[in-house]
Order: sequence, then structure tokens, then C-alpha cells
Amino acid sequence: MSSAPQIKTVGVIGIGNMGAPMAANLVRAHFSVLVFDIDRVRAERVASDIGASAAANLGALGRNADVIVTMLPTGHDVRQVLLEADNGALAAALKPGSVVIDMSSSDPVGTRELGSLLAARSLALVDAPVSGGVPRAKDGTLAIMIGGEAMVIVRVKPVLAALGNRLFEVGGLGCGHAMKALNNFLAATGFAAAAEAMMVGRRFGLDPAIMIDVVNVSTGRNFSTESTIKQQVLTGNFASGFALGLLAKDVKIAADLADAIGMDAPLGRLVRDLWGEARDDIGGDRDHTRAAQAWETKRMRRAAE
Repeated sequence: MSSAPQIKTVGVIGIGNMGAPMAANLVRAHFSVLVFDIDRVRAERVASDIGASAAANLGALGRNADVIVTMLPTGHDVRQVLLEADNGALAAALKPGSVVIDMSSSDPVGTRELGSLLAARSLALVDAPVSGGVPRAKDGTLAIMIGGEAMVIVRVKPVLAALGNRLFEVGGLGCGHAMKALNNFLAATGFAAAAEAMMVGRRFGLDPAIMIDVVNVSTGRNFSTESTIKQQVLTGNFASGFALGLLAKDVKIAADLADAIGMDAPLGRLVRDLWGEARDDIGGDRDHTRAAQAWETKRMRRAAE
């Protein structure tokens, strides 16, 4: 990989809330950028807006890109576009030595399996999920958790540096996705704990807004108390920009990872079930902060029975 040609063209698959600003930052970093999305109209509109080009199909994307970046909902989607869609046209079209950077939140065990399948085609895989949400995707300050072979990572560092300012090499292939899932498990746990504390406090007679003020200068504070509960839940905004279904998926990935390595993780199972329950009750497309509302509604109903 150290003698591989310089990366000039980056193909981006998945031009949603995160993928579109990330593609724009790659253009600003002077890469030639090709975009592809299942919504062809959206892909063409975004390409026109940011100075990129829209690929007609996955095969065309593969033939013309040195590196592929995927920003898709699940690891299954990533595998599908690489190996199954259009009869595997993307993987077949990529030049030997090309690199796929999966920046989705994918299952780390599945990532290692996919890496083996791509290696058999002389293609390399790096997993590089992100943290920071849409605002930091727009300004190029994402935190990126990178897993893969060291020499491959060196080659794609210029691409990743255009997207984030905090690059963490966390281990071999799959470690990036493991780190992302465990981070989101911690975030989901903190939110669930804060929401439950607000419920109990309100029922006893405390003002939840004052509770949050106290917590945020005390030892119970976490990201959700500082940035989410008052701003999104107590105001009724419910507009953090991160879907409930996606967070439930990430927590399940973390719990499943513990199972896969034979580690007993009872809190992981509990938090997975809490978020799965909220998703099933109100729908995965709702903002994840609405889980607090869903949990409180269900518990009040149970208390009244």
C-alpha cells in the first residue's frame, strides 16, 4: 500500500444528513468526488450543490474511484452495495488495491467477515465510524474511530482528515465499529438513566429543569444532561437529528458484541431492551429523544393498572 498511487477520486455512497456534508468537505479538500444514493434525484441535486458528480450506477462509481466511502444505515446495507447490488458490480468494478472506508455504524464481527471477502478480491477495508452528528459533519470536525491494517490507514488518512479533526486509530479491522457501538451504548445508557431520574423526581415533586441544573454541576452529569435533556426533552423539541432506530441498532450491536466474545454484559442487555422497546412503541424514524416520552407514558400506564 505504501507504493499505491495517490488518491484523487473518492466515491461516496449514502448522501443523507451525514453523507452529503461529508462529501462537500471532500470537495473542499480538493478531491474529485463521485456520489451515489438510492435516491438518484437527491444524489444529482447534492452533486450539483457541492461541485461533485453523480455516478449513474455502482459499477460506474467503482470504475472511477480510488477510494469508496460508505455512510449507510447498517452493515448489511454496506455488504449489499459492495457484493450484492447489481450482481456485485461495485466490488467487481473496483481496481485491485482500492480501499473501502465504511463510516457507517456496522456490526464489528460482520466487518471482519466483509474484510475477508474483499481481501479475496485484492480490495482493502477500513472501518471508520464517526461521532459528532450533523453539525460536526458540516464543519469537518468529526471524531473518527479507525480500524484496519496500519499501511492501509496511512494511505486513506488524507481522506479521513478532510472529514474529522480527531482521528483515533483504535486497532485492527472491526475495532472502529466496536468502539462506536460501545460509545453509543454509553450515551444511550446515560440518556436512559437521566430520563428515569427526571421521571422519579417529577413524580416526587421536583422540577426537572432545576434537577438538570443541579446535576450539571454535580457528579451525575453526562452528555445527555448537558446537551439533550433540557434542550430537547423538557422543551418538547425532540429534534436532536439522530433517529431512535439508529441508536437502538447501535446499542444492540454493543450487546451482541459482548455475546459474540462470551462476555456477560447484563447492563448491555437491559439498555438494549429499553431502546428496542421505545423503537417498537413509537417507531424507529422518530427522534431518539422521544424515547424519554415513550418510557414515561408506558410506566405511567403500568402504574395506573
